[in-house]
Parts: sequence; structure tokens; C-alpha cells
Amino acid sequence: MLIQQNVNYYKMAVEVKELLEAGVHFGHLTRKWDPNMAPYVYMERNGIHIINLYKTAAKIDEAGAALAKIAASGRKILFVATKKQAKDIVSEKAGEINMPYITERWPGGMLTNFVTIRKAVKKMATIDRMKKDGTFMTLSKKERLQVDRLRSKLEKNLGSITDMTRLPGALFVVDIKREHIAIKEAQKLNIPIFAMVDTNSDPRQVDYVIPANDDASKSINKILTHVTSSIAQGLAERKSEKEATAAAKAAPKKEAAPAKATATEEEE
Repeated sequence: MLIQQNVNYYKMAVEVKELLEAGVHFGHLTRKWDPNMAPYVYMERNGIHIINLYKTAAKIDEAGAALAKIAASGRKILFVATKKQAKDIVSEKAGEINMPYITERWPGGMLTNFVTIRKAVKKMATIDRMKKDGTFMTLSKKERLQVDRLRSKLEKNLGSITDMTRLPGALFVVDIKREHIAIKEAQKLNIPIFAMVDTNSDPRQVDYVIPANDDASKSINKILTHVTSSIAQGLAERKSEKEATAAAKAAPKKEAAPAKATATEEEE
């Protein structure tokens, strides 16, 4: 009976088999592990820690539900992944759901000095206007070259956060050891942190831990697919609510029924 209950409990939206096939269970070398990851480690094999995929599946569901709620509220979720094997995956997946992302170097003060970052983003828009209204061509050749270089640099580092006009509602990070500056900034501002956490990292830094291999592209792709799917559901829910509200406002109001004649009117 107990075994059957456990089977039912782990029958979640995320299949353990697909996580296994993607290599999500492979952790780091045992000598490089962080003891705080012990609750998520299933066993040791050939000097490598194996992650408990049942717990990973449960954590993906938990994180997905929370992210869907944030997306439904209209807040943005900022994805952060600057490691080579994650950059293209994150830019593709986050781009599909129109969420901001950082895949180049993390700009110091991205969150804690957000006003300055927004000024840099607005600088791109100013340069674009200059090119549109002809002002750009009034500059010297050297100045045009400098402005173009600045525009390219800003686009590379901040182009993916153009639509993020306020602080994000959450951060999703791949590899919290590598993105430690982003983690610290989010902690200072009490921004919820969701992350893929490998066996060499401290999960206590994260609000929503997804224990997983954060080095293999297959593993990263699998986790991001589930995460962005949950966010897409939250966005769809928000859209349907907006449409329902708009339809309710546009619907013609029913005319009030005429009042019953009073006794005096009947006598007349």
C-alpha cells in the first residue's frame, strides 16, 4: 500500500524517465560537492554524485506553479545564464515567451542600480531615433563610427532587456556559482530566485531549487522547456482574463425593466 502511495505521489507532470534520458541526474565529482545538497543526492557512482530525479521532478512542478503565478500577475521573469552551453538555449526559450534574459556578462548593478541600466537602454532608443530623423548623418564620420560601436555594445549586453521597464518579479538562474553577483543583487532586493542547482552549489541561496545537472546542454534544455512552458501557461491565463474583462466592459448593458404603475397612476 505504501509503495502504491509513493507511485501515485510521484506521478507528476514531469516524467522522471525524460529527465533521466536528458542526463539531468549527473552531478559533480563527490570531492567537489556542497554538503547542503545532501537531501537531493540519491547515490554515488564512480566518484560522481547522482541526483534524485523524483525530487527534481517535484521541484520542477513546484517552481513551475510559482512562475506561472508571477507571469499571470504581469511581472517579468529575468533569465540569467552566461555559460557557453546555456546561452543559446536560454535566449531561445526566454525569447519564445517574450521574457528578458542576460546571456553575456552580467552588468554590475543590473538590479541594485536599475535606474542607470534603464538609462543605457534608453540610449539605444535615442541612437535609433537619430538614425531615423537624419540627425545621425549630421555627425562626422568618426562620431558616427563611435556611436555605432556604442549601439552595438549596448545591444549585445542589454538588447534582450529592452522591454523590462521595471525590476523583474523573479530571477531564473542556470549555475548559481557562476552567476553569484546576480544572486547577491536579487537577495538584496528580495527578488525570488529560481535556479538549476548542481551538487557543487549551496541551495540555501535559492528560493526555488531545481536540483539538476547545470553543465550538459541536454539537461539545461529539458529543464528550461518545462519552466518556460509553465510561464507560457501563466501568460495565457493572464491574456484570457484580460479578454474576458474587455468583453464584459464592451457588452451592452441591459435596460432596466419599467417600474410597476403606482396605485395613483392606475386610478388616473
